[in-house]
Amino acid sequence: MKDWDWETKEKVIANINEWKSKFVEVREIVPSLDGEKIAAVVRTEEGMTVCENGKLWEGVYDRVWSLRYNSLGQPLALVTKDFQWTVAIDGQEWENTFEFVWNLTLGSDGKTIAVNVKSMEQYSAALNGEAWEEGFPQAREIYLSPDNTKIALPVQIEPVAEGEVSKFFKGVWSVAVNGKVWDTTFVNVWKLAFSSDSKHVAAEVRVSRTEYTIAVDGKPWDKLYSCVWDPIFVPGREQVLAPVKTSKGWTLALDGDPIWGYFTQVWHQKVSPDGTRIAAVVATNIGEWTIAVDGTPWERKFSDAVLDPVFSPDGRRIAAAVKESKDPFENISLFLNAENDRWSIAVDGKVWEHTFDMVWDPIFSPDGEHVITKAEIDGKYYLVMDDKVRKEEYEELWLPQFSPDGRKILIRGIKNGKYIRKVISIDEF
Repeated sequence: MKDWDWETKEKVIANINEWKSKFVEVREIVPSLDGEKIAAVVRTEEGMTVCENGKLWEGVYDRVWSLRYNSLGQPLALVTKDFQWTVAIDGQEWENTFEFVWNLTLGSDGKTIAVNVKSMEQYSAALNGEAWEEGFPQAREIYLSPDNTKIALPVQIEPVAEGEVSKFFKGVWSVAVNGKVWDTTFVNVWKLAFSSDSKHVAAEVRVSRTEYTIAVDGKPWDKLYSCVWDPIFVPGREQVLAPVKTSKGWTLALDGDPIWGYFTQVWHQKVSPDGTRIAAVVATNIGEWTIAVDGTPWERKFSDAVLDPVFSPDGRRIAAAVKESKDPFENISLFLNAENDRWSIAVDGKVWEHTFDMVWDPIFSPDGEHVITKAEIDGKYYLVMDDKVRKEEYEELWLPQFSPDGRKILIRGIKNGKYIRKVISIDEF
């Protein structure tokens, strides 16, 4: 980010209206992180391809899907031609092709790419174009390690025919890491997580018809629960946090032991960057959602939804997108009106006064003093910072970014059919 252009106030990068008049179809419009490029999946008379800053890839495909930019400024997508799928990066395709490819996952280095793949009726994974030798009857969502060297998948290790219920409940699911399967099997395996050092994997597992727990490197916790949610590792440690359901209600467990009080629901736990604080979405009762910090819920509750908590870089502050409805029994017309459902942002338990048709995840400035996001009002998109709505509206808008010193904001949006890259100072907002 330090090398990005933080001085030029405004650039018109591309005329998207011209693209729409030129091509049969334009979709999946996406800008690069630095805002200097914008790409879209387009349909020409010959087929599907990618247009970047007005220039087409040479390759033409039957389908192009999941277009995005990596941190190196390269557009990449899943592509298929002659019933074979692969990944194309900046117009260059992987040598290997597959029956199907999905879950395009980018590494932290900007170069590493992991995907789920299907070949010869077997499910597996590929890292930078090279697929595992091992294949499985089924596989679920892919996970890439922080060091970009390992892939983990929940995998079914044996086929189960329709009606083979007893075989299913004996356990035919496990976890494969770089193709090597854990020794332990489970009735089901869902969400996974890597440790910070990439050496360990935790999984949400089902061990019987009614019992669930967390397994780490194939070893399940000693305690069993009636339900569990996604595990995460505490940053820099081998300890695992997961929401668990007990006879008393939902709580947060550390390595199997409850560490919080009990709630109607607990999920989407996050740990502060320094590993000292824990925040999670909780329900204190039916229809009472909020954020709990180190086990203590905010006083402010929300009737409809609270999304994942976001920590400031220094871990001092927490923000989340929230949604609530007015009481329909107070005014039935409100209940029937879409304006009844309103989104906003809550910061440290206090809610912004402005409400929106939709709002995106909050972003903290590097010093944690400001919170910015994107919001939708009547079909148009706006930037909102510290509860102040910037008047400039866009037909499309992507999440803004702060400069490394926190003094400037990068805006990437489409206005009057043109994609504009703009830099403003905090004071200009």
